[in-house]
Amino acid sequence: MATFDTAFVQENFPALGKGQVYLDNAGGSQVARQVADRLNDYLFTANVQLGASYGASVRAGAMVHEGRQALATLFNAARPEEVVMGATTTQLFDQLARALVQRWAPGDEVIVTNFDHEANIGPWRKLADKGIVIREWKMRPGANRPDLDDLKALMTERTRLVAVTHASNIYGTINDVRAIADVVHAGGALICVDGVAYAPHRAIDVQALGADFYAFSVYKVYGVHFAALYGRYDHLLAAGNINHSFFSPEKVPQKLEPGNANYEAAYSCVGVIDYLEALAQAHGVNTKGRAAVEAAFALIADHEAALSQRLLDYLTAREDVTIIGDPSPEADRRVPTISFVIEGQPSEAVVRAVDPAGIGIRFGDFYSRGLVQDLDLPNPDGVIRVSAVHYNTADEIDRLIDRLEQIRTKGLEAVA
Repeated sequence: MATFDTAFVQENFPALGKGQVYLDNAGGSQVARQVADRLNDYLFTANVQLGASYGASVRAGAMVHEGRQALATLFNAARPEEVVMGATTTQLFDQLARALVQRWAPGDEVIVTNFDHEANIGPWRKLADKGIVIREWKMRPGANRPDLDDLKALMTERTRLVAVTHASNIYGTINDVRAIADVVHAGGALICVDGVAYAPHRAIDVQALGADFYAFSVYKVYGVHFAALYGRYDHLLAAGNINHSFFSPEKVPQKLEPGNANYEAAYSCVGVIDYLEALAQAHGVNTKGRAAVEAAFALIADHEAALSQRLLDYLTAREDVTIIGDPSPEADRRVPTISFVIEGQPSEAVVRAVDPAGIGIRFGDFYSRGLVQDLDLPNPDGVIRVSAVHYNTADEIDRLIDRLEQIRTKGLEAVA
């Protein structure tokens, strides 16, 4: 395995290297240069409405389709028509819920969790107004992964869908989606996966996972503020229409894209593939497309595991720190989103004391409010969260550790 070339990586993110350390990436990553190049290309050459016969419109349509195909490559979808594009994952799940409920009946059931981001809970809970029964799959006290037996106990012949996260944006732990999907499908239901906290760190493979629906936010995967939802084609075909009334049931995926997606943002997604291909090639893997995506994320996983270990080793050695989630740095167990609390120190105060060092971290519940509330933490302001990605470096982690040590030895007031 080639040594990870952090210099190459940082050269491809123009926002880096200006003094600010970005360790709040679970809220949104920096944008790769290739993404901005594609965005500008669309705006300066094809910024017109689609569907006309003149040249610029034809070119614009082809570019938007290329963006959809790029997202299909990231999902490893079977066809680009399985990709629904939109502004945010929250919005896309809401659109999906409104489409699916048209084919369900009062008394049908949806299972949500108490450990997901609200994006994959709230839209489904709203269906109670339509007579849908909402059940809750809860994390067992002290655990950081859900128990499949608890899911099996919740499922009935009326269960239509189970909504679950691939990786927790608090714990950082990776759930076994394939095993969950097998249980869900054995019960005759569909599975909807929130991949927002997973997608920046690993190659998604919706076919291998057995996912019926899967969504992630492009703006957390080195792109612009945009999102994508995968739906298996037959499920999208069967879903209701939430677009204009004259759209036919066969108009997939446009019947789930009311008002159209953002064209330039769609085309900019090609830049995410451009960047991942360049990353793979910089490390001696001369390939394109899906193979390059998988190779790039394999490199990313190894580098991020080393970053996780560096921070987790420090936090574990401190008797006054409680790590929220799996303390293991292993790439198959977690992503480098690490949450913790410090005994006797408010999470907000710690984060604000880190700010002057030019290091961006965050505190709160991060819209996983049910999970954080059920943890019953002594800190009413939630957890401290450090969320790295592959463009972060060991030196940056060391800068954070040094600042946390200053806070520990000198006190919050002395370093604020």
